[in-house]
Amino acid sequence: MHKVAFVLLIIGGLNWLLEAFSYGLGSWGIPAMIVKIIYVLVGLAAIYEIFTHKKNCRDCDSRPSM
Repeated sequence: MHKVAFVLLIIGGLNWLLEAFSYGLGSWGIPAMIVKIIYVLVGLAAIYEIFTHKKNCRDCDSRPSM
């Protein structure tokens, strides 16, 4: 689940970058309902990562906490 959420966050981040230059998902001619579903999935992935990242991330686990 962590990898799926991470991939969705990458997709969301790249879409935000493209939106900054008016090339995001909305400008590709994709139906609005599908775009909304993608946005909801990316948002849910972000919420999931907020609460589970520290537990799932190997790098965070191996570094001393500050």
